[in-house]
Amino acid sequence: MSRAPGTLAIVLALLCGALPARAAQDAALERGTAITDPATLRELDGGKFRLDRMLLPERSADIPLANSGLFALPSMAPVRQAIDGEFDRYIARHRANLPKETIGVGEGFDFQLFDRTLLYSAETRFVLAGIVNRMDRTYAAEASCGEIRLIYRLTRMNKAAGDDASRLPMTLNLVLKARGEGSAITCSDIANRWLATPRGGTLSGRDGRLDLIGHENIDRIETNLQIAHAPKSSVRDFRTDYLLKVFRYDGQARVFAEAPMENQIDRARLLADDGLKREFRAWLLDPANLVAFDRGTVLIPEKFLATGAIAPTPVGVDPSDLEPEFGLMQGEGAVFGEADVVAALRKAAEGGVKLQNIRSPAGFERRLNDVTCSGCHQTRGIGGFHFPGVDWMADKPSNTTVVPASPHFFGDQIRRRDILASLRDGKAPDYSRGFASRPQLRGSIELAGTNYYDGWGAHCYVQGKQAASNDGSFRDWTCAEGLTCQAAGKISRIGMCFVKSR
Repeated sequence: MSRAPGTLAIVLALLCGALPARAAQDAALERGTAITDPATLRELDGGKFRLDRMLLPERSADIPLANSGLFALPSMAPVRQAIDGEFDRYIARHRANLPKETIGVGEGFDFQLFDRTLLYSAETRFVLAGIVNRMDRTYAAEASCGEIRLIYRLTRMNKAAGDDASRLPMTLNLVLKARGEGSAITCSDIANRWLATPRGGTLSGRDGRLDLIGHENIDRIETNLQIAHAPKSSVRDFRTDYLLKVFRYDGQARVFAEAPMENQIDRARLLADDGLKREFRAWLLDPANLVAFDRGTVLIPEKFLATGAIAPTPVGVDPSDLEPEFGLMQGEGAVFGEADVVAALRKAAEGGVKLQNIRSPAGFERRLNDVTCSGCHQTRGIGGFHFPGVDWMADKPSNTTVVPASPHFFGDQIRRRDILASLRDGKAPDYSRGFASRPQLRGSIELAGTNYYDGWGAHCYVQGKQAASNDGSFRDWTCAEGLTCQAAGKISRIGMCFVKSR
C-alpha cells in the first residue's frame, strides 16, 4: 500500500469533518428523519430499544447485557468469528506488505491495533446513539418501506476514575424493516408518523414513530470498527483504518450470518479474474444499470461484491490505492477504459437518457468509489463515521460528541425528507442522490451558504478559464459569493471553498 496523502490531504480531511459554528443549532436539518436528542436516546436505551432487548425480546432483566454476554449469544457467535477472522487477515497483510512497521495493541507499535478484548469485555456494551429513518431506501426494499436504523456506540460501562474516554471507536447499526411482514400499515402512514410535527410526532404508543418496530423487524447488523491507527511518523502521515462488515439475520435460525456488503465492489477479485471483469463491465455499462448507477440507486449483484472492507482515512482527492476502487479505471488490466465509459455515455444520450451526475470518465470513476460502503465512509465523515451520535453518558461531552453526525449526513437530510414527503402524499419519490461530496439541493435553499453545500469548507471544483476545459460532472460545484475554490490535491481540480483573500 502506498504512502498516505500529504499535508494538503490531511488538512482536507480535518476540515471536511469540521462543522460550522452554527452546527449545534442545525438540529432542524434532521427534523422528521432522525432522533438525535440525548435525553430521548437515554430514555429509549432504558426501554425496549436497548440492544439486548431488541435481540432478545424475552429478556426481562433491568441490567444491560454486557458485551461478554452479548457475543456469547448463539445469534452473535458468527459475528465474533467473522470479526476475529478479519483481524487475523489484517495483521497478516500488514506483516506481508509493511514488514518494517510493527503492529500490535498499545502505543509502542507503529500501527496500533484496536484491543479486541474491549469488544468482548464484561466492562463494555453498545449504547443507543441515534435512530435514523432510511425510507429513502424504499427503492431497495419496497415491501418493507425502506429501513429504520438503530445506531449503537461501543461504550465502557465502568470507566476508570478521571477517564473521560468512555466511548470506543466502533458503531453497530441494527437495521430494521420500516414495515414488518404482514403489516397492514402503508408506507404513506409510516412516513406521515415521522413527518407529523417538526420533530416527527410522538415516539411511542399508538400512532408513534417507533411503535411499529421491534425484534420481528430485524434485517441485519452493520458494524464499523476502527481496527488500527498509525500516528504521524518519519515514514508516513497519520492514518486510521476502519473495518466495515454486514451480517444478515436469519429469522428461522435466529442467527446473524456474514453477508456481502451492498455495492462494495470486490476490487481484488475483479482484477484477478478476467471473466468476472468482462461480466461486470458489461453489466454496469448496460444503459438501464448505468442510469441507476448515475442516480445512486444501483444494486450491484452479489457475485461482484465483498463481505468486508477496510476504509483508510484520510484519503484526499487525488487517485490513490487508498480508494476502494482504485485500479478499476487506472493502469494495466483495468476493468473500464475511458473509451468504454465515453461510448456508454454516448449510447445513453442517443437513447434519450439524461444523466444527472456522471457526464465524464472522471464522474464515472468518482461514482465507482462513493457508491461503495468504504468509499462513502471516506467522504466528509467524522473520524471514519457518518453518525457517531451524542455521548449522553458523559458528564461533560467534548466537542467531538456534541455534534451527532458528519457534514455528509446533514447534507443528505433535505433529500431524505423530500422522499418521505412524497411517500406520505402518495407521489412517486425521486430516489436519486448526488455525489457523496456534494448533496442535491432538491429545489431547497436550506443548505445554500453552508459547508454542507457551497459555503466555507464545502467541496468544490476549480473552474478553468475556458468553459470547455471544465469537467461536465463537476462544473456545477461552485462556491457561494465571497468564496473561491482552492484545489486540495496535485492532480484533481476538486478542492474546498475558502475566502478569496486566502
